[in-house]
Amino acid sequence: MARACSARLHGDAAAFSAALRSLLNNPQFSDVTFVVGRERREVFAHRCVLACRCQAFQGMLSPAGGEGPAGSAAPQGPLVLGNVQPEVFLAVIEFLYTNCVTLNSHIALEVLTSSVEYGLQELCKLCVEFLKETLSVEQVCEALQAAVTYGQVDLQQHCLAFIEGCTAAVVRTRGFQELSDAVLARVLRSDRLAVDELELVQAVREWAHVSSVSTRDGGHPGVGGATGVLTSRVLQAVLERPVPEVAALPVRELRLPLLAPSELAALESHNQGDLFIPVESIAAAWRCHALRKGSGVPARLCRPRRGTRPREHHRHLDPHSK
Repeated sequence: MARACSARLHGDAAAFSAALRSLLNNPQFSDVTFVVGRERREVFAHRCVLACRCQAFQGMLSPAGGEGPAGSAAPQGPLVLGNVQPEVFLAVIEFLYTNCVTLNSHIALEVLTSSVEYGLQELCKLCVEFLKETLSVEQVCEALQAAVTYGQVDLQQHCLAFIEGCTAAVVRTRGFQELSDAVLARVLRSDRLAVDELELVQAVREWAHVSSVSTRDGGHPGVGGATGVLTSRVLQAVLERPVPEVAALPVRELRLPLLAPSELAALESHNQGDLFIPVESIAAAWRCHALRKGSGVPARLCRPRRGTRPREHHRHLDPHSK
């Protein structure tokens, strides 16, 4: 007797994907409607597709959030998602239906946010790859902030390398001024920033003054959806602090001993108006000049960056110089 054989054979995946794509936002056979964004745009979908592809939607669409009794009715009527842009939500839906996503630079960061919120790791990876390939001077700080927020180490490293390559342009962007203090401090720890220290000090001072101004309607540029609302509230609390308090963490990474005496004197005079830099930090920099060596400050603060303009006293800061 011949032995029975079995095999799993695959048809045309592209045709299957195209067929599912035809269901995207299609009211025909749709059994769930979302009202999305401030525009209250209707988006049509199918419960079975969303529930089998995403646990977050499975819970959202199940009776009583998945805890109702067997046979109880699923939620009826449209589901309102007011904190996400329709274009972003449609990108998530496209991925759930076709395993593909159409991204552009305007929505990529918010789609990344949604992918994290909905637990869609594969979509998250696609967003990260897109962001890495399309980074720009204007967007890189927003991408870095999002990468840190969502623990995307590879994207963090890529953004830092990009910033190191064109620091002078990046520090003039709105995205730079909207970095959190922790992320800015991380950037300032780099030896490879392509900018002079004096320009970096000025950029961080501007960041501190922008961050100290109270805001009531601003969210973080790299964070959308419900997370963006939460981040906005957190930022508002931070933004109402005085300049010295806001700047405390990043200022520790400024390499004041690299400045020439005339530059340090001008900085000290300007600092009397806002106390942006602790008096002790300026005194430590003066002490390096007086002793003609990098004494009493961490060694990293005496190390020139890639973009630091040479100054005559720098040779005295090198611990290996005689």
